[in-house]
Amino acid sequence: MTAVSRSNFLSLAASFAGSLVLAAGIDVCTKPLEADAAADFVPNIWLRVHPDDTVTVYLNKTEMGQGVATGLPTLIADEMDVPLTRVHVEFAPAGPQWIYPASPSQVSTGGSTSMRDSWLPLRRAGASARAMLVRAAAQRWNVPAAQLRTEDGAVIDPQTNRRATYGSLVADAAALPVPSSVALKTPQEYRLIGKTDTRTDIPSKVDGSAHFGMDVKVPGMRYAAIARSPVFGGRVRSYDASKAKAVPGVIEVVRISNGVAVVAHHTWAAFQGRDALVVEWDEGENAHVDTADLFAGHERVARDRSQWRVALQRGNAEGAHGKAVEALYHGPFLSHAPMEPMNATAHVRENDVIVWAPMQNLTRVQAAVAKITGFPPERCHITTTLLGGGFGRRLQSDFVEEAVEVSKAIKTPVKVVWTREDDMQHDFYRPMGVNAVRGVLDEHGNVVALTHTVVSESIRHIYAPAQLVKEHGRDDAALNGVTDMPYTRIPNYTAAYAEYEHGIPVGSYRAPDANWNTFVMESFVDELAHAAGKDPVAFRLAMMPPDSFAAECLREAAKRGNWGKPRPGTHQGVAVMAWNGSVGALVADVAMVDKMPQVKHVTAVVHCGTVVNPGIVAAQTRGAIMYGLSAALAGKITIKNGRVEQSNFDSYLVAHMKDTPSIDVHALPSEAPPTGIGELGLPGIAPAVAGAVFAATGKRVRSQPFSDALA
Repeated sequence: MTAVSRSNFLSLAASFAGSLVLAAGIDVCTKPLEADAAADFVPNIWLRVHPDDTVTVYLNKTEMGQGVATGLPTLIADEMDVPLTRVHVEFAPAGPQWIYPASPSQVSTGGSTSMRDSWLPLRRAGASARAMLVRAAAQRWNVPAAQLRTEDGAVIDPQTNRRATYGSLVADAAALPVPSSVALKTPQEYRLIGKTDTRTDIPSKVDGSAHFGMDVKVPGMRYAAIARSPVFGGRVRSYDASKAKAVPGVIEVVRISNGVAVVAHHTWAAFQGRDALVVEWDEGENAHVDTADLFAGHERVARDRSQWRVALQRGNAEGAHGKAVEALYHGPFLSHAPMEPMNATAHVRENDVIVWAPMQNLTRVQAAVAKITGFPPERCHITTTLLGGGFGRRLQSDFVEEAVEVSKAIKTPVKVVWTREDDMQHDFYRPMGVNAVRGVLDEHGNVVALTHTVVSESIRHIYAPAQLVKEHGRDDAALNGVTDMPYTRIPNYTAAYAEYEHGIPVGSYRAPDANWNTFVMESFVDELAHAAGKDPVAFRLAMMPPDSFAAECLREAAKRGNWGKPRPGTHQGVAVMAWNGSVGALVADVAMVDKMPQVKHVTAVVHCGTVVNPGIVAAQTRGAIMYGLSAALAGKITIKNGRVEQSNFDSYLVAHMKDTPSIDVHALPSEAPPTGIGELGLPGIAPAVAGAVFAATGKRVRSQPFSDALA
């Protein structure tokens, strides 16, 4: 382990005006902090202990409702023995010093990785702080450090009942070298981890003091609305700004790479000015793209085996003999539809630029801003706010780039605000897809072969094109829910991918790709179970290792959900789900009302490693289930003549309170490191409901939304 010298640590600590500051990495407890250190030794500063007995924790993850502002500080607070009420959270800006050494080279929030990434570095930071504070008290009292204990933000000598608060020890602790290694608490020693349901971010969201992107105000700030091409890929051919400039409050009209910006003193004038613009568009090659044609193209590829790229092959699925079952499944584009539309505030100055926005990937934004301004990344100051929902949409940087371009043009700070219509019609959508599945049953009703082929556009074209080249055009991430499915006892299995490039922008959507692929996999497993004449739960268990977490979740969900004994007036469906190392299962009790499913109750069982905050795990699972249910019931984005037909919640339908079932969530106990929970609940709900629909009506649902499939 690498230690920091006393002199260099004092120099760092002095820069924070009397606070004790620690640096910690995921693979080592500390990093060298010499002023002339090479880039490999950039420190990661995670906490400060203040003289007033409070602690500031710095997070490189953003808060979009998923609870990181509570869950991650809990790791430090538990190791330090500090109450959460004394912990203050700050969100780190973009910069390489905020990247965990063993993590991807980005300050990013997504993929249910926040707790997983932070589990060791933040605990080590807290444990190091505690060790130094204990050592400082031991030296002050001239006693062995092993004699002392900590509690409630203080060091205590049990033999003399002496007590020193952490704040009173700051100066002494700052003079000590950072320990090269520290012992972390065992699960039996946790005081907060797994034992608190507190959400520290809720009060500010209730009283209105929480700071979202829409709340940013900067002296001299202007507001802008952007006229964008109604067809994806279209460009401005010409425009007439005279009517826009005549709108009271409009200041300027400027052309940017993504369209035409109307700048005004307030948002109303900006929107009115944009409506008054006369723009002639070059609509480009997507002007005649329609949803029906896109699905037909996907189907052609799904039937053309020469375009398949095999990602996983076990045995010989093609050579298996028996009763064959085949199906095609169709999934639409989906909009993220977060409650807070896209927005960003930027101020391009003479030598640097400042950005304030609700973002999921600060590193990606910083790179985009540097490219626009020509400034080096260190002069592109990127600060995130709270996010009013993300779901993967704010992993993109387009809305920030617009604000930077406008500010650069008008030389004043500007906030670009999107309307709901902007947000829905210029999204990076959940890819549409057509999946081809084929299973073979032997004479005993056992699955002896399964082939699953995914046809969709790759989301990696945007953020990782080099990875597609490395994988020879096969997007392995597009097979989430296919290559990691739990049925490993199927002897012959092939998973393949075929890309269908169509020019409609797509991106990550909560539980990327698994959100659709799991619907196909689990629905088709139900089809195979019916063809075999077997119970869906028993059929699934027979294809899993009995000691797997997935099997344990399924058995527990069936037990808790009273599988086989549906609630009065309902039928049941079941599904297994996996996301990025976490697994779960759920049982849905569904009634049919006017030909449509109405979910009455859901029982969900999850395995996500150590549960840090039980309340957050339950809330995230419920939220993911409802997000997935909303999409399954009525969600769809359709394209006509290159244009998105939906524009607001009157045409892009979402679930209402009346559609919300009661949801019981149970997390299997575990002492393993956390694996993530934010997305796990989503993939399983649609196939479970579809299974219940079949049980009630005998009709298979092979497409979404259900409102179309069951019409």
